[in-house]
Amino acid sequence: MEEHTRQDRSRQDQQGDNYDTVGSIATNVADGFTMVAVGDLIVSRPLTKGHPPGFGDIVKVLHDADVTFGNMEMNIFDIRSFEGSPQAEYGGAFHVSLPGVGPDLKAMGFNLVSRANNHTLDWGLEGMRETSHVLDQSGIIHAGAGENLAQAGAARFLETARGRVALVSLATSFTPMSRAGDPAGEAPGRPGLNALRLMQSIVVPPEKLESLRQIRDALPDSRPGGRSAPPAVSGVSTDQPEDPNDPNCVVVAGMAFKAGDKAGYSYAADPRDIADILRNVRRGKQFSDFCIVANHCHQPGNWSREPADYEQSFAYRLIDAGADAYVGHGPHQLRGIEIYKGRPIFYSLGNFFYDDLRTPVGADMFEAYGKDPRVDTDAEVTVDEEAKGYPTAEGFVGALAAPVFYESIVTVCRFEQNQLAELRLYPIELGYSKRFANRGVPRLAPAPQAKTILERLRKLSKPFGADIAIENDIGVIRLRPSPRNDRL
Repeated sequence: MEEHTRQDRSRQDQQGDNYDTVGSIATNVADGFTMVAVGDLIVSRPLTKGHPPGFGDIVKVLHDADVTFGNMEMNIFDIRSFEGSPQAEYGGAFHVSLPGVGPDLKAMGFNLVSRANNHTLDWGLEGMRETSHVLDQSGIIHAGAGENLAQAGAARFLETARGRVALVSLATSFTPMSRAGDPAGEAPGRPGLNALRLMQSIVVPPEKLESLRQIRDALPDSRPGGRSAPPAVSGVSTDQPEDPNDPNCVVVAGMAFKAGDKAGYSYAADPRDIADILRNVRRGKQFSDFCIVANHCHQPGNWSREPADYEQSFAYRLIDAGADAYVGHGPHQLRGIEIYKGRPIFYSLGNFFYDDLRTPVGADMFEAYGKDPRVDTDAEVTVDEEAKGYPTAEGFVGALAAPVFYESIVTVCRFEQNQLAELRLYPIELGYSKRFANRGVPRLAPAPQAKTILERLRKLSKPFGADIAIENDIGVIRLRPSPRNDRL
């Protein structure tokens, strides 16, 4: 096996008499290279020794890959000896895992995880650093968080038998104070995560702009020098100046309103952050054979099954810069799939684990002694057979409240001749109707539910041109090989 792999790599390395003097960003993996990618890892306890029903089938899929990737959305440490504290600024809940989760993830097959997300600094720098230590000790490569922006934004590398894999991790959804920064003069760098800042605008019908202008002019702070908008939340800023030469945009109290055909939200990515991220992707790919970019993006909200309007062109630019796969996560539910220049774009892979109800505090440390706002403990979990065949769990709110947040996929990408040959999509369900003690652990979805998940994903992917076949309750995308391995 090892000799065969060396021969495959040797054939790929034969580039004639030309030397790579510019840093190639071509894909350069041995035939059969396989990437498994899943969404959010929100898990508070080791699972492999407990053998949850059906979980062994999932673990087998995770093991049958060169690289197995997920988004690490937990902090890992022993809370009994933890020297830090939960922060006033948090990502929606104070996720925390037992130290045994690190080696347990490794035992499942995970060898690569992203770290940049809205929970990176739930437990401060101490929690971030303890999590890094546990992952390092467990032999899991991670990217997206560090002692300064250069470290947080840099690609990290995983060595596999079929090629070296790079990972660049970033987040558009993050708490304002969790951004990493580079040193400035004598000031040291700021620890934190690799952020992509977004400027948000609200899209309204054109006829509404005149009413907004009247409201703007009536406000005492609408003149230049008036009060500024509130601070950014979740990585999105609304504080922007009005362009007097743009008749299709009005700014009211710092919030921009744009004319458009469909009401909603629009985002513009910070060009400085974009430049840094593209540079790190290109550098990472120049020193690797395969590059993954992971983006934690809740925008426009967990309610949306469509990606934010900036994201498609951003993913294209990343692939043009050297990325071989774009993996999105954050909204806790599936979004569509696209194939661009033979590379997969996953706009959101939803949840893989959703076992966060053991978090030891509520969603607001200033009300930590009050009732946990996520769960109504007086309500009962019931099963409603008439609700489209799905069970219902009364008492849940927000991103815990609907079955869609407990349905996702495991993606398996196989490459031949340095091109994506086949993408397989395994539908999973996370036990929405189960007891709290057993909820949030994936298993392969039963046939009727698997079909429902895949049909939904096929509908979401259709606008992006992805053709998903359903074979034996598994989604499949097969690609014809193109004559060249490039990004032209």
